[in-house]
Amino acid sequence: MNMRGFWLGLVVGTTFTFLLGQWAFPAASKETDPPNGLSPAIVADYVHSVVQADRTFYQMEIVDRMQEKGLAFASENWKMDGDLPLPAQFLQESGRLMAEQQKLIQFRLISSWAINKEHRPTTVFQRTGLTKIIENPDRPYTGVTTEGKARIFQALYADKAVSQHCADCHNGHPQSLKRDFKAGDVMGGVLVTIALPQ
Repeated sequence: MNMRGFWLGLVVGTTFTFLLGQWAFPAASKETDPPNGLSPAIVADYVHSVVQADRTFYQMEIVDRMQEKGLAFASENWKMDGDLPLPAQFLQESGRLMAEQQKLIQFRLISSWAINKEHRPTTVFQRTGLTKIIENPDRPYTGVTTEGKARIFQALYADKAVSQHCADCHNGHPQSLKRDFKAGDVMGGVLVTIALPQ
């Protein structure tokens, strides 16, 4: 009798749960289903992670290592001198090549203290973002802005001096606007721009 009651209860309970699930869960999931695809903020995080990893590897394992062994040197005039590009130039050149492919994602370095004036902030978003990432370097400054008639998502991530070599290079440059950087200091930002659907 107890076993028969157990099986009857199991069948009734399972059937009830199944029927209730068919009615209740689809109604709830229609309201909470995320939109198809990834959000621009997540895409920007992914792009920044790859860019930062590549740049850090280039700085630590190529530039620093080659200079310590006296095999090759990084210089500002790398194209003319046949040297390695500086890590910032490596990132800028990668961003330029990406932009030439006319993809919907771009990245570049900007800084209030950029030695090259072309890499200083040019918009309110960029100027505000550089202030915000100095205050909170572990969190990107993000927003949707317009470029011409196009809507774009932008994320600005703190760009820190990967090593003391980075800081020393900027501190010693004759056109530098700031001369007291240390390893780990925020020197500017990596700006990731994503074109949004119209």
